[in-house]
Formats: sequence, structure tokens, C-alpha cells
Amino acid sequence: MNLGFWEKLKTLRQAQDKPITILAPMANVTDFAFRQIVAECGRPDVFYTEFVSCDGICAIGPEKFKGELYFERTESPIVIQFFGAKPENFYKCAKLAVEMGYDGIDINMGCPDRSVEKQGAGAALIKNPELAVEIIKATQQGAGNLPVSVKTRLGYNKVEIEEWVPKLLGTKPAALIMHARTRKEMSKAEANWDAIKRTGEIVRELNPKTLIIGNGDVKDLQDGCQKAKDYNIDGIMIGRGIFENPWFFNPKQKEITPKMRIGLLLEHVDLFEKLWGTNKNFDVLKKFFKIYVSGWNGAKDLRTRLMAVKNGQEAKSIVDSYIKSDMLY
Repeated sequence: MNLGFWEKLKTLRQAQDKPITILAPMANVTDFAFRQIVAECGRPDVFYTEFVSCDGICAIGPEKFKGELYFERTESPIVIQFFGAKPENFYKCAKLAVEMGYDGIDINMGCPDRSVEKQGAGAALIKNPELAVEIIKATQQGAGNLPVSVKTRLGYNKVEIEEWVPKLLGTKPAALIMHARTRKEMSKAEANWDAIKRTGEIVRELNPKTLIIGNGDVKDLQDGCQKAKDYNIDGIMIGRGIFENPWFFNPKQKEITPKMRIGLLLEHVDLFEKLWGTNKNFDVLKKFFKIYVSGWNGAKDLRTRLMAVKNGQEAKSIVDSYIKSDMLY
């Protein structure tokens, strides 16, 4: 069983008595540009890429996915997450991950997006455990020395960890990341951390070397550390929480000023345009504006104006005028 970098993190976790922290894979969010912003604010222990289509890479080539695949060694350890439903394509993409120098590979078995599920991928694999096992094994065969982990949910229409988790553990994944809801619940129901605790118990019963990571409704770093302790797991993965606070993983950052937020916004715009050029619609970046432009008088008005821009130059011009007007304080 190959734990790769996870083994070192687990040893550190036990020595320092604090959970492993991970930034969740999110489509059109966790690209290189945003990961750089998070790293500047205070990085997690592990970065994940956006989830990338195995079928897409195999059909049209990795060059078309260079933005999604791009990373730098300073981000290490960094895990690439793939989704799909064809074991042979996972095998090929695992080999690509090795060639590119990633530190690990994760398999998406939890995404509830309909377009993903139509392919038999994401959360749909919970209903097809035999195929899920084939995919993990094919990925492990292609991964060489890279550790392979799985991110999934408690079940499809109901909690079914007693049946689902043992199937996954039979392949001896390096880590199991469990989102604390079923596919049916999406993100609407309250996260079921009691089920996360039970998942951890199953893991320790059947394959104690596999790390168990919890995901769902972690409010802040202190809350995450407490959950890891209370529910006896190895780490926490943060998704939506990063939208509330880019400094989520930095316990030392106390004061966050409007000027700091504006600075991050401008830096993110630059990084986004350098990474994607004209290959991605600038509107994708607008989901981040509320992260940076909020929390002070006049922020809403500035944000409204920014939502109308069409490119980075327009955004910078509006922000520059705002700063010069002495409205930022």
C-alpha cells in the first residue's frame, strides 16, 4: 500500500496534534490563479486542482486542458483530481499525472452535477461500486509510486457507508475524503458529522493505514480542528469556507483591511489573465468578487460596478478610480 506524501503528513499530524488541512477541488475555482492567492494568505497542507475530465483528456489531448493542469512545484504537495467512468482512461491519465510531477491522484466519486452523472461519473459511481473499484485499481496501476485517494459522499439517496466504504477500502486507497452528505442532499442538508465519525471507525477496522478526511460545513480553522478531534479523523477539507475568508488556513492573520482585500482582487485578476488569456470567459472570475469586495461601507456599490466589467483592464480601471477617490478606508 502506497501512502506517498500522506504518510509524512499523518506522522506530522500525530506529532503536532492538529489535523491535515486541504483545499477542496472546485470547478472554475481552484485553478493555479486562485491557489496562488490562497498560498499567499496562508496555505493548507495539501492543494487539490480543479476536477478534470479523463475522457476529455483522452479524447482531445492534455494540451486543451493546460490551464486546468497547470501547477508549480511551490504548491507541493498537490493532488490532481480526475473524474470519468472509463477505467482505461483513468489508467492513461494516471500515467500523465506521473509524467507531470503531481504528488498524488484523487478520484471524484461525489460530484452531483447532472452533466457529470450522465457520464456515469462523480456521485453516480456510488450506485455502481463494481465500476468504482475497477476505476481505482486502474488508476493505481497507472499511478506508479503516486498515492491514489478517493473523494465521495455518504451515499446516493441515503446514508450507505456500511456497504459503500468497505467496497472502496478493498482497493486500499491512501486516503478517503468523505463529504458529510448524500448525493440527494446536495449541499442543502446539515452536514452529518456523526456519519463521518462512523466512516473513520470503518476505516480503522478494515484498513487502518488509509487516512480519513472530513468535508462539509467547516466554519473556520478552529471549528475544523475541533471537528477533527471530536470525530476522530485525520484531516479536514475546506470548500465553500474559503469563499468566506481567503485567510481561512492562516490562524495568525487577525486584521484584514479593505486595502488588503483590494490588493488580492487585483492580484487575482492578473494571475487569471496570465493563466487563461482569452481561453476562459472573464465572467468566471466574478464569483470571487464578493470574497474581496465586502465588509466596508461602499463595498456593495464597488462590487456592483465590477460585476459589469468585461475584462481585467476594466476591473483595474474601476478599482483604481475608487482608490483615488479616497473612498477606501
